[in-house]
Amino acid sequence: MSLSLLFLSSKLFSCLCLTLFQHHVTFSASNPTGLTLRAVLDDSPNSPLYLIENMTIAERIERFIQVTNAKDNYLNLNARVGPDKSNSLSRVVMARDGLFYSVWLLIGSQGQEVKLLMDTGGGLTWTQCQPCLNCFPQNLPIYDSRASTTYSTLSCDHPLCQVEGSLYTCVDDLCIFVHNYHGGLYTTGVASLETFYFPMDPSTALTFHNLVFGCSRDSRNVVFQDTELSGIFGMNMMPDSLMSQLSSFTNFRFSYCLVPFPDLIPHTLVLRFGDDIPLLPPERVKTTMFVHAPYLYNYYVNLVTISFLNYRLGFPPSQFQLREDGLGGCFVDSGYLLTAIEDNYVGGVNAYDVLMDLFTAYYESNNLRRTTDPSGLDMCFERPNDFNNFANLTFHFDGEADYFVPPQHLHIFQQVHFCVAITRGRYATVLGAWQQQNKRMLYDVGLGRLQFADENCAND
Repeated sequence: MSLSLLFLSSKLFSCLCLTLFQHHVTFSASNPTGLTLRAVLDDSPNSPLYLIENMTIAERIERFIQVTNAKDNYLNLNARVGPDKSNSLSRVVMARDGLFYSVWLLIGSQGQEVKLLMDTGGGLTWTQCQPCLNCFPQNLPIYDSRASTTYSTLSCDHPLCQVEGSLYTCVDDLCIFVHNYHGGLYTTGVASLETFYFPMDPSTALTFHNLVFGCSRDSRNVVFQDTELSGIFGMNMMPDSLMSQLSSFTNFRFSYCLVPFPDLIPHTLVLRFGDDIPLLPPERVKTTMFVHAPYLYNYYVNLVTISFLNYRLGFPPSQFQLREDGLGGCFVDSGYLLTAIEDNYVGGVNAYDVLMDLFTAYYESNNLRRTTDPSGLDMCFERPNDFNNFANLTFHFDGEADYFVPPQHLHIFQQVHFCVAITRGRYATVLGAWQQQNKRMLYDVGLGRLQFADENCAND
């Protein structure tokens, strides 16, 4: 069976995913259309990556910015990879949502506990498996496929293993996956089927049978070794992601609401699917459509222009459009800490420089003096005690969906200075997590749209 997974309209994408998975994925529970998972910030004591006991807010922000820059370098390389390259489908980035959130679940007939990095840009979900050729040390027991009566391997006849140039290939009658990552990260193993259990409370779990996942037998240069983490929880638009596989139960819909980052002990993130997503208030909800493009499975949207202090900037129509070389465009990604504005010249205009010049002119007109910050952010100023007249931005998305970023989510405030929380985008423009605080983000992939509304995320 020959399938092309490289460019899918919303409707065709839905049909393909149903064709791939509806014949074997089954579900056990009384409510098959809703699912709620809790993902913990790695800065929370509940997270396996808890590292900030002795870190200040400034040190945490500096680390997150380094992660954002590393991810931007990765995407800049992979945007130029064509359909015939094996890396074109390797979208999992270890240093993205993995350094922000982890998800807990059980797999197999033995109910093996696993903790996975939540990755909205990753496709295949994978975990380390015994028998293991080269496994990295993890603090939870490694899942043993031999001990599970519900485990099976994916047939080489399966459509996923028939796609040329993908991360799957048939070797000795086994469907093998290989992930190669920028920076030397690597994992490979057997594409498999297993039962997944998502605990709802101490006595209840939602059960999904025959989910496709990666049984990793060889992983190298992994950044989260010696923690409880054992793999990746993939949530992008690839047909092998859990978002896609659970689509008949969640209607291709998932949602989250990010509580403010400056909280010293962050709340957990609630990742909601299907009918468990709260209704957005009609008077406040904004809707824009996703932009689908070949070889790209991030959540792209059409950014028309930007307003600075409610002044609409006259960027050319092509400024934020996705280009034929895979560069440009704008996508929404909670894996980026800070919003990135592309700094390439498009039609003779550099959008990043334009914005930074406006911030400079505005704050200098208020007699504020430039300063530096150890995080490496470009635009920082000394903060007088009596100054509170900070700038704001509005991102104007297609469909008259105006995304307002208030001053507290546009800047990072330190004791004696503040910085504009925007970085250079060498690859694209990205709406990052810092600018998503206290907003309900609803990814309705089935209808090909993103919806958002202001919300107090602490109540989620």
